[in-house]
Amino acid sequence: MKKPTPAAEVGRLRQDVANLLRAASEAELTKPARRKLNTEIRAAIEDLNRFLGDLDLIRQPSSLFDPSNPKVIGRFVALALVAQPRRPLVQIPSVYGAGIYAIYYRGPFRLYEAVSGTETPIYVGQAAPGVRGARAPYEQGPKLTDRLNQHRANIVKAASTLDIDHFEYRSLVVSSGWEGAAETYLIHLFQPLWNKETKILYGLGKHGDAPETRGNKRSPWDTVHPSRAWAGRSAQDAKSVEQIEAMVASHMIAHPVFQDMDAVLESFLAELRQ
Repeated sequence: MKKPTPAAEVGRLRQDVANLLRAASEAELTKPARRKLNTEIRAAIEDLNRFLGDLDLIRQPSSLFDPSNPKVIGRFVALALVAQPRRPLVQIPSVYGAGIYAIYYRGPFRLYEAVSGTETPIYVGQAAPGVRGARAPYEQGPKLTDRLNQHRANIVKAASTLDIDHFEYRSLVVSSGWEGAAETYLIHLFQPLWNKETKILYGLGKHGDAPETRGNKRSPWDTVHPSRAWAGRSAQDAKSVEQIEAMVASHMIAHPVFQDMDAVLESFLAELRQ
């Protein structure tokens, strides 16, 4: 028996697609069935696209570099941040401007020994301009200064476990509207322990409110660094110290720290290669 040719198989495939369209239009699909069918069809499309790529004698690039893509712009803004000098967090000069920042730890606290003294920040963030669309740093207001001072004050309160002299920061005044994309990339790259996105030691930037308001639990940051009076009124921890320690250990394995600037720059370059 003669084997069917690839072209004949494609004809059968197209007929099967036509049959699928007819059957789907005639059936009364439930929402779960629609979601499942959607998933299966998308997977089949991905398989076909890979097959098309294998057939093409000209290789497709692994990615398209689009300078207008907000993610690309965020990456380069983040790169500009790490090019800035590190300054002591204990004394923050008053400067106009909004933008992004990174806080670094270089002390002996046991839980942070993996990141201490490295190029992996313990926290990154953004400070949006005071006036939407502000063009000049003066119009943006001293938002970076204000935000960093808030963090400094919280760390100073935690003097029983943290020493403000062990903290440094980098900051970058950014054209209004781009601080969010840059912060997203910084979190993606560094996976900082104190950022809420890593879901481990979040709570540094939390503002005080009555614990009974929403049945608030004490944040992991306040559990490890008990200091803020309003947090102390919460009756229950969101995570125990043992849970936090285990999560930090697992996190450090999954996300190795950047020991020096060369490692940071290599990571940037690696993500730009096609």
